Amino acid sequence: MWWFQQGLSFLPVALVVWSAASFVFSYITAIVLHHVDPLVPYISDTGTIPPERCLFGIMLNVSTFLGMATMYVRYKQVSALSPDKPKILRLNKLGLVLGWMSCFGLCIIANFQKCILYYIHVLGACLTFGVGSMYMLVQTILSYLMQPELHSKDIFWARLAVLLWSSSSILSMFVSSVVLYSGLYGQNLVQKLHWDPQERGYTPHIISTVSEWSLALSFLSFFLTYIRDFQKISLRAVVSLQGQTLHESPRSFRAEEQALLVAGSI
Repeated sequence: MWWFQQGLSFLPVALVVWSAASFVFSYITAIVLHHVDPLVPYISDTGTIPPERCLFGIMLNVSTFLGMATMYVRYKQVSALSPDKPKILRLNKLGLVLGWMSCFGLCIIANFQKCILYYIHVLGACLTFGVGSMYMLVQTILSYLMQPELHSKDIFWARLAVLLWSSSSILSMFVSSVVLYSGLYGQNLVQKLHWDPQERGYTPHIISTVSEWSLALSFLSFFLTYIRDFQKISLRAVVSLQGQTLHESPRSFRAEEQALLVAGSI
């Protein structure tokens, strides 16, 4: 059995591989068709013009569902390991809410392009990266609280390092984007897909794009830390047959319905 076949470790592996492929394929398509510059364009710019826009959208939608499934399995795992620790359970629920909000933001990014509905696209980016960083923070805190009994120190330090990586990328992207779109380097920069290295604003543009790619890679790296944990989880379905046919109600259900009718008539 291969390492990615153990337990449910295929979930974070599929999430990381599929999401990375969505970035790479849309980037290659946009470069081949000369829709963007080869040197570090915005990730969103590689999914702005058809046909890469269609590929970008559908692949990120799949990443959304893979992310939700991965976060839910992580939520159930923490709940099962710490059933009698209220603090951990509250943080765990908060983490699930934040994680699913981040996934919803990713769905917005996939379906609302930057050059068409800019402010909705920015809202999706804030949910994905901003709220997603809060999800990473909660999971890092949970890893700290659960060590050394349930979590190894190596996993905690790895997640803390990735969290600091993503935080520095967010700060760098925010500062460079504010400088770039401050109006000092012209108007309608949102629609601009091609940049000349000699023109004004090129340096903050490159810093912003590199920071965005770095942020995306940090998110993928964080989910790679789930692989070892998910190898210890197995999924089993239990079928309980309530009747011999599919067109009749089970007897237990009929008895319950009759009891409810009798109780309601008294």
